[in-house]
Amino acid sequence: MIALLSLALVASPACWIRGDRADLDVRISRLDSAITTLGTDTLTVCYSRPRMLGRPIMGRVVPFGEPWRLGANEATTLTVSVPVLLGEIRLAPGTYSLYAIPEQREWRVIVNRAGQRWGIPISDTIRAQDVGAVSAAVEAVTPPVEEFRIQFERRGSDSVDLVMEWDRTRVRVPIRRAPA
Repeated sequence: MIALLSLALVASPACWIRGDRADLDVRISRLDSAITTLGTDTLTVCYSRPRMLGRPIMGRVVPFGEPWRLGANEATTLTVSVPVLLGEIRLAPGTYSLYAIPEQREWRVIVNRAGQRWGIPISDTIRAQDVGAVSAAVEAVTPPVEEFRIQFERRGSDSVDLVMEWDRTRVRVPIRRAPA
């Protein structure tokens, strides 16, 4: 069981959206966010939550070996207010987009400088702004997770895991305060 950390019930006002916030009600994949702290500093992830709806997800809706935007609609973003290490990628305070290249046993989670963009396409122009990538093992989830979700799981006072789940798949990426 994952311990949720300050999972936002609605999208944070800090989440960038394309268009008018009033249009969010008509989207099929709802906008959401998760917020946590490292000490007194804040981490926020903003993303949209597609649903399975009876479809085969991993390897089909989310193809193996190809970039995936980690949700729907706008690019998934991570905002950090303090220098952190996402895996071994050093991030200065700011907003970054995240995407993944899923495989059956391992995902590459990529951090990108372009924080305010639509989630697709993940073109060569977008990829030219990649900051780095971290590999994360795939864990099995039972029962299946109907609606894609991202949340934080506490590891210590200065570290969390960014946890992504959908269908029968869970992936964890460690985030910790960067040493000075």
